[in-house]
Amino acid sequence: MPSFRGHADVALIVLAADKGAPGVTTAAAALAAVWPRPVLLAECDPAGGDLAYRLPAADGGVLNPGKGLLTLGATARRGLEAAQIHQHTQKIIGGLDVLVGLTHGEQAAGLAWMWGALGRALAAVPDADVIADCGRLGAHPQLGDLMAESEQVVLLTRATLDHVAHLRERLQVSKAHGVVVIADPRNYRGSIEDVRRIVGHSVQFVHGLAYDPKGAELLRGQWGGRLDRSLLIRTARDLAGRLVSHR
Repeated sequence: MPSFRGHADVALIVLAADKGAPGVTTAAAALAAVWPRPVLLAECDPAGGDLAYRLPAADGGVLNPGKGLLTLGATARRGLEAAQIHQHTQKIIGGLDVLVGLTHGEQAAGLAWMWGALGRALAAVPDADVIADCGRLGAHPQLGDLMAESEQVVLLTRATLDHVAHLRERLQVSKAHGVVVIADPRNYRGSIEDVRRIVGHSVQFVHGLAYDPKGAELLRGQWGGRLDRSLLIRTARDLAGRLVSHR
């Protein structure tokens, strides 16, 4: 992974969804894998996450689900500083730094105080952008404290009536900057344009990411070769460039 030294003007970018979670974790991992700047992938879903079980550790083994957001919260009750973050991250194959999230929602009950402080710390991580997977919105209002510290809030959706209807309602009460459509490759551009026509006036941008289950499977354990040629990674690379350009 590139050295973090010399990179100023870092950003916290939040990815989340309203109805269900249409690939938020996959999207966050794919974007982080191809991000054109030094980056940290942070799993910040109060309902619990599964990055520890999805992504292989740098040595080919498994990540430690007990090291990450939970240990950070346990050591930061007297104050949370950006410099503390990397003491609780782990590396996966390819060199990407990951802050593993909670393993189940019950753990969030004792960390209600943390989300605003976590957002401020992530936004100030030295010399690296942060992509935060915040899962599903609505059930955990405390996520608003973290999102308030971000430079970009990006909501994910699918191009179906129920998803877009929920998205429109969420956009009325949130400060989302953009929307990413998890689009079927068979109607990729059409799906993005359909959503753009409906919600484009509410956000700064509407972009897409391919719905690619095979690419998502490769992302779990293979960081080159066939994965690099997958629709998921090809569209993630384009999306990463677009998100950086919107900063």
